[in-house]
Amino acid sequence: MSLNNIFQFLVPKDKVFYPLFEQAALKLQLLSQTLHEAVNAPSKERDKMLKQVESLQLEIEQLTQRTKIELVKNFITPFDREDIYNLMTAVDQVADNLADGASRMRLYQIDKITKPLRKLTEANLDACREVSKGLLELKSLKNLSLLSEVCKNIVHLERKADKVFDKAVLDIFENENDAIEIIKYKEVMSSLESATDSCKDVANVLETITVKYS
Repeated sequence: MSLNNIFQFLVPKDKVFYPLFEQAALKLQLLSQTLHEAVNAPSKERDKMLKQVESLQLEIEQLTQRTKIELVKNFITPFDREDIYNLMTAVDQVADNLADGASRMRLYQIDKITKPLRKLTEANLDACREVSKGLLELKSLKNLSLLSEVCKNIVHLERKADKVFDKAVLDIFENENDAIEIIKYKEVMSSLESATDSCKDVANVLETITVKYS
């Protein structure tokens, strides 16, 4: 057992990091849900929702920065500080990629929402729900089998998003003649596909934590 694990039995229950994990979990789930709802909403309502996605990303970024500051300030952490750092950095990257997709949709004035775009936001919503579930489970670390299942689900969703992205890119090149439109849609979908990659990075950190505490 590591020194950090021993200290966990000697100090009060963590009141610093877990609340940050919980806030990040809830905000990331809300962000991905808002983005998915935006691509399914009427165009006149979409811009406002995409702006909300960008605002939520900034809130998650602030939580990440607060976590890093607390890592410097606190000698005792609920688990390895390197894992905490990597976990919140990965969560922040998920939010960054989703917000990047939202901002590109606004910048490029994407009006026609394609089926692959909806599928990618749906895959991200499902993956972010799993990420949220994993972050909330860190409070006790008692149900390691649940964390393992979360990691498997995220990996499955990341592979699903890869297939959707590859097929969508192929369809664009086959059916779209406007080079500018091809670039616009490809960049938006690349951001969304990168978001599921970042969810997989979160899963990798959660898996590391699971192994250490099993």
